[in-house]
Amino acid sequence: MKAVIPVAGFGTRLRPHTYSKPKPLINVAGKPFLGYIVEKLAALNPEEYIFIVGYLGEQIQQYVDSTYRLPARYVEQKELLGQAHALWLARDHIDGPIVIIFADTLFEADLRDLDPKDADGIAFVKEVEDPRRFGVVELDARGYVTRFVEKPASLENRLAVIGMYYIRNGPLLVKACEELMARGIRTRGEYFLTDALNIFLEYGQRLRVREVNVWVDCGTPEAVLETNRYLLAHGHDNSREAQREGVVIIPPVFISPTAHVRHAVIGPYATIADGCFIENAIIRDSIVDSGARIVNAILEGSLIGRDAYVGGRFRRFNVGDSSSIDFT
Repeated sequence: MKAVIPVAGFGTRLRPHTYSKPKPLINVAGKPFLGYIVEKLAALNPEEYIFIVGYLGEQIQQYVDSTYRLPARYVEQKELLGQAHALWLARDHIDGPIVIIFADTLFEADLRDLDPKDADGIAFVKEVEDPRRFGVVELDARGYVTRFVEKPASLENRLAVIGMYYIRNGPLLVKACEELMARGIRTRGEYFLTDALNIFLEYGQRLRVREVNVWVDCGTPEAVLETNRYLLAHGHDNSREAQREGVVIIPPVFISPTAHVRHAVIGPYATIADGCFIENAIIRDSIVDSGARIVNAILEGSLIGRDAYVGGRFRRFNVGDSSSIDFT
């Protein structure tokens, strides 16, 4: 089985941070979001990881190759024509079962028995209160998927697809992607994977659903902070190891051992990355990326990019890499 991870998008909802780094490399609870995805997939022991890269894709490759010892392959998507197009680009390397997972999806799910005896694949889903912002599945009386619907108009079907799929016949799904493009079927100008999956169902393939316990993502600044809170509260708090003289730590937090922190109150739900300089500051519910400097400031609900500087007074910030804000 191979794992296919599309990471080519611009991440426009996370600008200014994604001007200088791909969305999957946004730091959450002490490491890039992509790291959590790779580590989740390790339980499946894929024979190869296929990353579909695009804008700033060299940063993805550098991170993966320098952090993990994976059988990794990188396929470039030069035109962002959608998820199905991205999968089609990897067609020469897909020869059997595949797992597809989008790079802004983090989940807690049962990955055992991934190959169902009575179906040709699995769509992972989560029940949501308002499905109109998501893609959803429609099921028949036996629990098989009959159709994928992108952003439904009603609240009738609440099982949202989270962006993770197991497909036994990977080449057949690639064929469905090719047929989707030949038919010219686009959703909001792109070739969506859910539309290709509908064609896959037309081929007589059967899909079951498997509901996940937790689904968080990194699609927007608010979602990034929510994911940071979840991860810190579920195993990624290092407040005991991060104690420093003159610093009040309110768990859960992640503070890098290489961060300089003094005369500060950190937490709850704060991430301080490698090489940060924090002095005379209160930081809560925020992420401060590597090399940033926070002096004489109070941060809450903020994202601070790499090598940025913030100082002077209380505000809520969304500051990109290598920026400077000073109210003194």
